[in-house]
Amino acid sequence: MTQEAKAEETRARGETFALGLNPYGLAYHLGLQGAGGPRANRKGAGLEGFVDIAIELGAKTLEIFDPWLRALSDDDLRALRDRLGELGMTPVVSSGLMMGPFESALRSARILDAKVIRYGLTTVLCGDRNALGEKWKTMVADVRTALAERGPRAADEGRLLAIENHQDFGSEELVRFCEEARGVRICFDTGNTFPVAEAPLDFARRIAPYVAHVHLKDYRVQFTDEGYRLVRCAIGDGAVPMSEVLDGLAKHHRRLTAVLEPGALEARHVRLLRPEWWNGYPPKSAEALAACLAAARVNRLAEEADFRTPWERGEDGAIGSYELGMIRRSAANMRAIGLTLN
Repeated sequence: MTQEAKAEETRARGETFALGLNPYGLAYHLGLQGAGGPRANRKGAGLEGFVDIAIELGAKTLEIFDPWLRALSDDDLRALRDRLGELGMTPVVSSGLMMGPFESALRSARILDAKVIRYGLTTVLCGDRNALGEKWKTMVADVRTALAERGPRAADEGRLLAIENHQDFGSEELVRFCEEARGVRICFDTGNTFPVAEAPLDFARRIAPYVAHVHLKDYRVQFTDEGYRLVRCAIGDGAVPMSEVLDGLAKHHRRLTAVLEPGALEARHVRLLRPEWWNGYPPKSAEALAACLAAARVNRLAEEADFRTPWERGEDGAIGSYELGMIRRSAANMRAIGLTLN
């Protein structure tokens, strides 16, 4: 590819994606993790601290934790809406089936004039459906029922319910949910394809037309005797082929909101080499699994390397600076491929 073609791709990414932040990559700093618990008697920076970081980085999108918004009066929400407008930030409300009443998310989106509600569906992590046994089927049925009712309600207000691949559902399952319920689209977490044994590019190709919002996440993968660990890293330093994923989405969309979200403070261990891990999954071809494993080997972490974050090592005093440093490096990495925050 010529230098001119590369420059054009970079420019196109900047025009397609309105880049910003969500709070989950800063969970300790903001007080969503560790605050007031046995490890730390602290409140965290909260919503105001979150907005401050967004201003520092020049964010164009702000995905806001709905429990923060639920605590605000209507007048306070309107003031926040006006402030975000002045800052040039597009609001996205972050909610889910396990995050309180849907009416709260609708109220927040209505007053903020947010067109997208990011919506988590289950508590499953690491793709481990087997841990639920037969409850997995019940959970899927409950999700389907909820989306059939809540998707149309969002659509009737001119909004989209963007369901996230939160280490639980595969690409084909998410597309099926979208096709079954009006108003349902996808919040694509770019790192959460590995937990369900799918390669990022394969996953992105299947869901691209249905995507309404993007979580930019990356992992360094550490292979183990049972499968692999997904280890938090700055976005752009891991296994996800970010430029190619974003270019594939851009073929289907003129404009999308996207937010930086480094992974959790705990590594995710995907034990897909254990036969029981596959309980609850449809059959997968050898070619598809091979593509996933090949993708996971990019920038992989050595098997003997210490994968632990400061949280996992019990170094609470270092966590806040660790998170802030990683979000700033992630922003720099995304600027390098054309996604600008300012």
